[in-house]
Amino acid sequence: MGIEITRERFEAADHARFAARLGDQLAALRAVLARPGFGEGPATLGSELEVSLVDGAGRPLGVNRAVLASTLDPRVTLEVDRFNLELNTRPCALAGAPFAALARELEDGLAELRRAAGTYGGRVATIGILPTLTPEDLGSAALTDSARFRALSAAIRGLRHEPFPIRIGGDDPLELDADDVTLQGANTSFQIHLRVAPAEFARAYNAAQIATGAVLAAAGNSPLFLGHRLWEETRVAVFRQSVDERVDAEPDDWRAARVSFGHGWVRRGAYELFAESVALHPIFLPMCAEDFPVSAGVPSLLELRLHHGTVWRWNRAVYDDAGGGHLRIEMRALPCGPTVADMAANAAFLVGLTLGLAPHVDELLPRFTFGHARRNFYAAARDGLAAELLWPSERIPSPEPHGAAALVASLLPLARTGLVDNGVSAAEADAQLAVIAARVAKGATGARWQRQALERLGAGRARPAALAALLERYLAAVATGRPVHEWEV
Repeated sequence: MGIEITRERFEAADHARFAARLGDQLAALRAVLARPGFGEGPATLGSELEVSLVDGAGRPLGVNRAVLASTLDPRVTLEVDRFNLELNTRPCALAGAPFAALARELEDGLAELRRAAGTYGGRVATIGILPTLTPEDLGSAALTDSARFRALSAAIRGLRHEPFPIRIGGDDPLELDADDVTLQGANTSFQIHLRVAPAEFARAYNAAQIATGAVLAAAGNSPLFLGHRLWEETRVAVFRQSVDERVDAEPDDWRAARVSFGHGWVRRGAYELFAESVALHPIFLPMCAEDFPVSAGVPSLLELRLHHGTVWRWNRAVYDDAGGGHLRIEMRALPCGPTVADMAANAAFLVGLTLGLAPHVDELLPRFTFGHARRNFYAAARDGLAAELLWPSERIPSPEPHGAAALVASLLPLARTGLVDNGVSAAEADAQLAVIAARVAKGATGARWQRQALERLGAGRARPAALAALLERYLAAVATGRPVHEWEV
């Protein structure tokens, strides 16, 4: 989020100063985005991978600070719970073979994490939600020892004043009252950063919003939580409910959710999304950095970035002052895992479909409302490849419903076009999208593998023992490096 948080308590004066700073920095953002040539340059690709640490029995292992201290890799950072870490890959050019390069860096970083974790008897799990988690693993004691996370937890609890009600449907519906935001540490994701030119931001961002539902349907890897069989991507429900400050929110609540798919199409550019974050959401962390820069250079906008980073849209605008300044789209919906091969293919499909749709967005939006895109996202999270998804149609009325598996298969050529037209080699595009095609043809996502494995392993075993056995088989399959559609149950 750009600023090191060193305080956990804030006064009214801190909030007032921070709010004034946000107003100034919004004006500065508008000005810098209007500068000729700002943010122009080759498209780049980067990522953030959140992982879980587990012990020899597959239970969460809360040693993230010790593991971090055991590695000198600057790409590794702490995450919200003591059994979480994050691996940040260095940006690479989109042209050429970026997903193969991303895969190599992920493999290298994960190997270093495994080495460091092994010092403490730990292992690294690349899975959306650890199936072996229990409610006791997610209490207040799970929070990482960091002023940043303590301050964030205190801010959310201060707005809610009562336990967080978690209600998720599925084969084994879950009802739970949680006392802390440590619940979100159950989730691990694979977030993609795509640099885009400011003039193209609105089209690219809206295209990402349209693309995300279809890609998520093919990427599910989080069907189990606290022993319950829930959504194909249960992370989506857990994250929203564990961070939403609207305790008594109803489906038609007019207040803006802090974790959301968004509130509408972007009409002009990235400024709108930063302005929404300031206007719609209370300040969580009023930590001011250096005096607001007023020079003619590229402003850091640290406070604006900090506040914007506490509003969790599934696709988020990023402003970065590095290298003369630029904009990125942070695509936050994909789960961690199963394998690096799967994650690279998911990234290629999402980036390719976004870039393939972007030139056509202006003609698509009249036929596809924002509500349709939002519906697709939650349907994909809930039902995966079995979801019914909507897609814009030239026939009246638009959109038309499609089975997710068939829709994904039909969109792969468009994703290939988006990649190749933006400099990705044809061989790279074909290799990555072939993984998605085979996965969908076989109906073999990580989520489906976990469900099937639990059904097999649950015969004659208590649920906790079956979940532990499932995780062991999952970790063994990940170690082969083969994508999930090639795994045996």
